Formats: sequence, C-alpha cells, structure tokens
Amino acid sequence: MSATFHLILSYLLKVGAVAMVFNEVRGLVLAAPVLYGMYTSGGTGMAIWLGICALGGIALSVIVPLFAYKKLDKFVKSKAPVEQSA
Repeated sequence: MSATFHLILSYLLKVGAVAMVFNEVRGLVLAAPVLYGMYTSGGTGMAIWLGICALGGIALSVIVPLFAYKKLDKFVKSKAPVEQSA
C-alpha cells in the first residue's frame, strides 16, 4: 500500500511540474499588459505603484506553487520505502 501511495504521489508531482510550466507562461502573459500600461501612462507615480502591486501579485502566484512543489517533493522522497541492496 505504501509503495502504491508513493507511486501515485510521484505521478501527481510530475503532473504538477507540468502545470508549473504553464503557470510560468501565464505569469509572463499577465505581466505584459501591466508593463504596457505603465509605459503608456507616462510613468506616473500611481501607475508605477499599481504596476508594482500587480506584478507582485503575479509573481506570488507563480513563486508560491514552486516552493510548495519543492517542499512536497522533499516530503515524498523522505517517506519513500527504502530499497535494500543484495
């Protein structure tokens, strides 16, 4: 049962890694209009502040899952059954 659970969790982490790549692309796509809006506004203080806040939110939505993936992967590897060599 433990090996099956580990295998399922391993597959889920691999699917999650692919989803992370798509999340990175989504972050870049969302950042483009923010940067363009800052450029067209002429660089006013309010536009820069709103741009920083928007880019910060996008960055958090991309970075936080990356850290969660690393922590969960480390947890799964620590709980994996130990193979004994002959």
